[in-house]
Amino acid sequence: MEKATIDLKRSTYEELLYYSKILNTPPETLTEKALEALFLEMSKQLAQNSSFDDNAQTNLSYDEFWDGVDI
Repeated sequence: MEKATIDLKRSTYEELLYYSKILNTPPETLTEKALEALFLEMSKQLAQNSSFDDNAQTNLSYDEFWDGVDI
């Protein structure tokens, strides 16, 4: 696995070490899990925003859109 360096605020780093010690889990594992959860949430929000954009393609109301259509 390729390793990378990320700069964190000191308080964030200390909190990461604190939870790492309490949970008896390596800081790298906690960081990976936290980022995975963040990315999943961001993907959901982006998908939701995309569906809102798709629904915003018309400014007509339901009745205006279907007015005059015979089914």
